[in-house]
Amino acid sequence: MSRTIEPPAAPAFAVRLFPLGDAAVVLEFGEGISPATHRAIQAFSAYLAQHPFVGLIEYVPAFTTLTVYYDPWQVSDNGQHPPYEWVAETLRQMLPAAQATAVAVPTTVVEIPVCYGGAHGPDLAFVAQHAGMSSEEVIALHAAPEYLVHMIGFAPGFPYLGGLDARLATPRKAQPRALVPAGTVGIAGPQTGIYSMPTPGGWQLIGRTPLRLFDPGWAQPSLLQAGQHLRFVPISEAEYQHRQQHES
Repeated sequence: MSRTIEPPAAPAFAVRLFPLGDAAVVLEFGEGISPATHRAIQAFSAYLAQHPFVGLIEYVPAFTTLTVYYDPWQVSDNGQHPPYEWVAETLRQMLPAAQATAVAVPTTVVEIPVCYGGAHGPDLAFVAQHAGMSSEEVIALHAAPEYLVHMIGFAPGFPYLGGLDARLATPRKAQPRALVPAGTVGIAGPQTGIYSMPTPGGWQLIGRTPLRLFDPGWAQPSLLQAGQHLRFVPISEAEYQHRQQHES
């Protein structure tokens, strides 16, 4: 399903720019993770997509930053300033316009079915003990919010989510696992996320989704994108097995 997000107000913080190597500029929109910072980054990303400058390669949003990669050789053709200075100044000039022209955009709310506990969530009992509640209460709290996808990172398709109930914040494992199955839902500190492919990991594992989050053969390889919203929907083991067969 989808709904409309109202345009954000201009952020109260100043955007800081600094170089990353000799072919990228980092725009820092804030120091802490927040929906307001995320909206500001999304708004500027949308403006940059509509108004690319000569030499732009790509831009990568993160929790508090947007990294803009450029081709120094193409940019050097401007003949006025060194590449970094020219790109940085170009981006600075875009900032007011990006904030002024921000418009409401549709965003999707993706439902992620999750089978909690058991072999799919071996750390559910630990999270419950740490939180001082039952496993059932942990599941209910984890599935209650509508989460915001702040960024995709760590591994292709891995979503970093904002909105975890503070009562469920749990430290990472002291000894990471050598292999975490794809689709596993975990908690690390104040964050929750979903392993998009089999990788090592130290998050506390509480469940698993039968959905495939990443496939390089898809036109859009990642199921989830920064800016989307999602909800976790608890399912039974039988439904998990049924959906997994359908996904395969």
